[in-house]
Amino acid sequence: MKTKNIIYKVLIIALPFVWTSCSDLLDVEPEDQITKENFYQSEADFQAATSPLYNKVWFDFNDKFYYGLGDGRSDNLYAPYSDYVYPFTDLSETGLTGPLVSAWGSLYNVVQQSNNVIIGISDSKVSESVKSKYIAEARFMRGTAYWYLASLWGDVIISTDPRELVKNPIVSKNPLKDVYEFAMRDLEYAAKYLPETAGQAGRLTKYSAFGMLSRVYLSYSGISDNPNSGTRSQEYLDLAKKAAEKVITSGPYSLMTNYADLFMVDNNNNTESMFALQWVPNGDYGVINSHQAYFALGSDITGDDAAWGYWTRASYNVLQEYESKDVRRKATWMGDGDFYPEINKANGGYTVDHANEFLNVKKGVVGSTKDNPKISRMNSALNTYMLRLGEVYLNYAEAALGNNATTADALAIDGVNKLRIRAGLTPKTTLTYADIIHERRVELCMEGQYWYDLVRRAYYKQQEVINYITAQNRGTIVPILYDSATNAVSVDPARSNDARSIGVIDATIFTLPYPESELVQNPLLRESAVPYQFTEERIKDLF
Repeated sequence: MKTKNIIYKVLIIALPFVWTSCSDLLDVEPEDQITKENFYQSEADFQAATSPLYNKVWFDFNDKFYYGLGDGRSDNLYAPYSDYVYPFTDLSETGLTGPLVSAWGSLYNVVQQSNNVIIGISDSKVSESVKSKYIAEARFMRGTAYWYLASLWGDVIISTDPRELVKNPIVSKNPLKDVYEFAMRDLEYAAKYLPETAGQAGRLTKYSAFGMLSRVYLSYSGISDNPNSGTRSQEYLDLAKKAAEKVITSGPYSLMTNYADLFMVDNNNNTESMFALQWVPNGDYGVINSHQAYFALGSDITGDDAAWGYWTRASYNVLQEYESKDVRRKATWMGDGDFYPEINKANGGYTVDHANEFLNVKKGVVGSTKDNPKISRMNSALNTYMLRLGEVYLNYAEAALGNNATTADALAIDGVNKLRIRAGLTPKTTLTYADIIHERRVELCMEGQYWYDLVRRAYYKQQEVINYITAQNRGTIVPILYDSATNAVSVDPARSNDARSIGVIDATIFTLPYPESELVQNPLLRESAVPYQFTEERIKDLF
């Protein structure tokens, strides 16, 4: 898709989706188009305008890129025959790699649909107090999309009005730091004007924005002219800590008791979910969650032919990360002998029965329509987590650690230990960076996060991350044996290593190539970034 199309393809003067009901975000589907002139006349119109920001515009990002990049590129996931995973795992993607092109388009669809909503609501005659709440919702989405764009491509195009791109689609990109600041301004606005509690199931709150800000502040804290500076900005570490603390001490969210319950369809929009993509049960293509089709081990799980995950497996590297009693492994990866009562219920549950030489994906695999009528072919109906409370605990801990070797910050220790105790592990009394990054990797594994953790570290300790990725030894396929009862992984002495080709591991791996079609359409993407001219003041009264 060309830049001109991607960046302003979302309709300029009409909304592409309208919801028939606002009672529950999941109970309705997009049906029709209406013009701007007879829309944006009421709060119900605003709800209808913002609802597609929770699914449709994110579909191409979620479909394959979410995990292919977040977990494949970080070497959590091994899928040698899936061209939506192995180019990222092997560090060999190009500007023609399908999921990369789709993700760029999807993220800019989020941006431009958000822009349309912001413009439409701003021009409405509804009261300012009502308008600001829904503008904040759209700005949260736009800010989140720009965090992804900055984390993935670095310098990208900042756009606030699609009409300007209609006039001139050949525009300069903006520098990484400006893109981050733009994202922060959007999320700070959202934190100020979003409501304390969600008006509908799955909707955002101001604490969703504070949680996302804790992530963005953490990322930004490490950016400087020296990617090996070894230190982060204390100002932004403090902001990340304050934003996370707001969520932890004042927000309406709480941890689920059982980790595995987070990934059950009937627990969508649970107490831990702060921002999740909302997929429509039995919906049409574009508003469904296709993950199960790519992950499921076989058709005995899905009850249909959409089960292509036999060769989509845990990497040897990630399996070495799990402690012996960590229940998160079984909720994330299926090993030989593991039993899941929620799958194949009619026959008493599902027991994995294959060799102990590999593990398949469990997280996102929920069963068949016989197990739950919300499930249909290629649609698990499971929400996609974009932010949950567990991450915010870890964001706080990382910000509290800051530039120190260890921390005994009470709130940091408490949050990490809540996650560890839920996982069946012993608590910690102090925390190091190694402790925190370990918890991030296993807590959020297969939730599309770990690559961004590595990128964040590479902003200020780039060579360390290059060394880490080199030590993952991705060019060698190690035959393993796995004991599901103890989470013990070992090398199988009866089989030999195999080799595979991977890309060069150097500083270039931390930004993705621009889609080739974008470079053709907009040659300014090849040129130096141009500073963005901000026109509003930062909000400074959030804490």
